[in-house]
Amino acid sequence: MEKPDAAVVRDALGVGIAVGLSGFAFGVTSAGAGLTVLQTCALSLLVFTGASQFALVGALAAGGNPYTAAAGAFFLGIRNAFYGLRLSQLLALPRALRPLAAQWVIDETTAVTLPQPTRRAARIGFTVTGLTLYTLWNLTTFVGALGAEALGDTDAWGLDAASPAVFLALLAPMLRTTTERVTAGLAVLLVLGLLPVLPAGAPVLVSALAAPVVLFLRGRSGKSGHGTGTTNSTTTENEPGEGR
Repeated sequence: MEKPDAAVVRDALGVGIAVGLSGFAFGVTSAGAGLTVLQTCALSLLVFTGASQFALVGALAAGGNPYTAAAGAFFLGIRNAFYGLRLSQLLALPRALRPLAAQWVIDETTAVTLPQPTRRAARIGFTVTGLTLYTLWNLTTFVGALGAEALGDTDAWGLDAASPAVFLALLAPMLRTTTERVTAGLAVLLVLGLLPVLPAGAPVLVSALAAPVVLFLRGRSGKSGHGTGTTNSTTTENEPGEGR
C-alpha cells in the first residue's frame, strides 16, 4: 500500500528532531568527561552513533582504560553493520552514494526506514531522518560542549541518560518476538550485574554474549521438541522486517 510522501517526511522529521536535540546532552557529558570541544565535535561528526559515543565518554569519565572504553564503543556500534546489510537491499542506492549513506546507518534511520511499504518511501524516510538527525546532532553537540561550563556539575543534570532513553524508546517497539525480548532482557541483566565488578566499558562487551547464549538455548529447545515428536512452528520467514 502506498504511503504519502508527506506522511513519511513528517515521521522522519519527528524522529530526527527529537533525537537530534539530545546531541546537546552528549556535548555536555563529553565536556564533563574531560574531552575538548574539538574532540567532542569530531566524535559526533565521524562516529555519529549516539549510544557508542555516550558509552565511550561515560567509560572515560568513570576512569576506565581508554582502550577498554574504545572497545566497548566499537562493539556497541558494530550493530550498525548488520543494519546496513538489510538497508542495502531495501534502499538499493547507486554505488557512488553508498559510502555517504553508510554514515547515516544508525538505530533511528533504520527504525524509520524498515516499516516503509515501498522503496521510494524507504529512501525518503532514510534520507530525511539521516539529514535532519546528522545536522541537529552535530549542531547541538557543539552548543552543549561550549555550554558545559555554564551548567556546572553535569552529573547532577543526568543528561547522560538522554540518548540511552531515546534509544530504548525506539528499540522497544522493534522487539516483537520472544527471542528478541529474551536477548535484550539478558543483555540488560548482564550489564547491570557486572557494573560493580568489571572496569568501566567492559560490561557492554560482555552483554554481547546474550545473543549467542539465547540462540544456543533456543536451538537445544528446538532439537528437544523434535526428539519428543512435537512440532515447533518456524517464524524465520515471518520475522518483522523480513520478506520485503
